[in-house]
Amino acid sequence: MASQDPPLAEDVDARELAREIRAELRSLSRPVAETVARRLVAAGQLIDIEPKQALGHALAARRLAARIPTVREAVGLTAYQAGQWQAAISELRAYHRMAGNQTHVAILADCERALDRPERAIDLYRAVDLDKLDQAERIELLIVAAGARVDLKQAEAAVAMLQIPELRSTTITGWLARLRYAFADGLFAVGRADEAREWFALAAEVDDEVTTDAAERLLELDGVIIDDLNDEDDDPEEVVLEAVDEGNASVAADPAEVEDDEVEDDGEDEDEVGEDDEVEVDEDDGEDGEVEVDEDDGEVDEVDEVEDDEDDEKVRDEPHAS
Repeated sequence: MASQDPPLAEDVDARELAREIRAELRSLSRPVAETVARRLVAAGQLIDIEPKQALGHALAARRLAARIPTVREAVGLTAYQAGQWQAAISELRAYHRMAGNQTHVAILADCERALDRPERAIDLYRAVDLDKLDQAERIELLIVAAGARVDLKQAEAAVAMLQIPELRSTTITGWLARLRYAFADGLFAVGRADEAREWFALAAEVDDEVTTDAAERLLELDGVIIDDLNDEDDDPEEVVLEAVDEGNASVAADPAEVEDDEVEDDGEDEDEVGEDDEVEVDEDDGEDGEVEVDEDDGEVDEVDEVEDDEDDEKVRDEPHAS
């Protein structure tokens, strides 16, 4: 075990790994496959609560099985959760190339936004074959691309992009609250606060997992001060529901009525990504160390059209996908 690898708890069981992923590991010797499987299980258990530790486990798996697509995917996703945007881009590109799909293109675009490169996020949206994505993947990518338009002070274009029938979906899905929230945020950005309020309310209604701050935005628009909710008689959830109910008689901004602003392309970025970066953890940093990127691969992902030539760009603290 490399000195920077986090310790594996004894109760981490390789059998918890999905059968199809275990099948990918059959090309490895049995002891190595067992260790890689346990590392992937540990990464999955920790990704939402201790993303840096999860990344350490994924990197430990990568040192043993860098040619296994799921291992590269695990490194990319844990790097994303840990805020290691460039490492996430590198590893998810490698995964896409190896697996022959574009499953995580929305995360790639969100990383570009986090790196202060909204133009590249839009380029990814333009370049991807949307027919090869499922509905959830398409909508998540649309949300990120619209957010990139807002970053570029093109909020009207963002509102136009988000004017899709799925806003009125009657089926509660993982993306519905985020889609409605993005639409409300765009409306607010162009000065249409009343309409934005209605859509924040609709987002809050379906946000059971609290993936957005739609409830807080709604309360702010209604002039409710969050600090006043400390009274034992006031249940914040009930206050939010009451605020939602008050605004549900009618929705001011039906997506079909929103002006369909023409979204002008900014032109194709002619640079191409030419490197699939290797990722390593500095041994001096331990499991909390920064992920370093070493250039060693010249293969190109078919979706990524932009060369990473701005090594010193300012990195944002948080991802933008809600």
